[in-house]
Amino acid sequence: MLKVRRKPSRLDWLIFICLLAGAALLLHRMFFDLNYRWNWGVIPTYLLRYDQEQQRWLANALLEGFFTTIRLSLWGMLLALLLGILIGVMRIAPRLAPRAISRIYVEFIRNTPALVLVFLFYYFVNDRILSHFAVEPLLRGSPPAMRRLLSLACGDLSLISPFISGAMTIGLFQAAYIGEIVRAGIQAIPAGQWEASRSLGLSKYLVMRLVILPQAIRTMLPPLAGEFINTIKYSSIVSIISIQELTFQGLQIMASTQATIEIWITITAMYLLLCFSLSVAVHRLERRLGDNRH
Repeated sequence: MLKVRRKPSRLDWLIFICLLAGAALLLHRMFFDLNYRWNWGVIPTYLLRYDQEQQRWLANALLEGFFTTIRLSLWGMLLALLLGILIGVMRIAPRLAPRAISRIYVEFIRNTPALVLVFLFYYFVNDRILSHFAVEPLLRGSPPAMRRLLSLACGDLSLISPFISGAMTIGLFQAAYIGEIVRAGIQAIPAGQWEASRSLGLSKYLVMRLVILPQAIRTMLPPLAGEFINTIKYSSIVSIISIQELTFQGLQIMASTQATIEIWITITAMYLLLCFSLSVAVHRLERRLGDNRH
């Protein structure tokens, strides 16, 4: 089906002009009418720093926080996706026990404030799980090559326990929402697909892996993209447990420089860049899947 693109009407142009005028008024009031002393010069100094010993430029606090946010988001997305698929499959299981367990988990997450869950998961994961398995001593005794790899994937190894706690907190939180998306995507597949696959002698596992999930992914991809973007934005909430991601670094810099608006505009732009890049990538993947389907 061809999409017919209509030319902008006079009403469209009027709305567009009103939006531009409103944006211009907001910027004018922010930069000229606001009794504020701007200090944009501090921003580059907190993005990059020159190391005299290594004779090269290195990431400073804001970029380090940005990279930590990316790492947190990637690990949180991976955990949320794996656990979300499991929860989504459990939600439609024929047995009562997996359905009840997954339903309780989803309802608990969805009806509890995110801030409370951050503290609950953080102190449980950090105090009960990571300390029990002695993660930090184990990593300190690992080979140098392994430590370099872990440093690339998780950042500063001296802060590995809070990082793991934060990533698990984000993953456990988002898994409930992804589980519902997976459940809805699987249930959207017509019953005839299940029956035809079973008639070929395929097991339930093979039917799910080879027939149902590949079709459901096309339905699930748009809401999954929204949840992945939410994962990036929710990563900022772990700043309250002193994980040195972008928002935490911004708070520290703001306290020392008093450049409040400049810092938050910069942080907003960095989050926007990250989320918009992911949105574009998912949109292209949607188009590719749509082309393959046709």
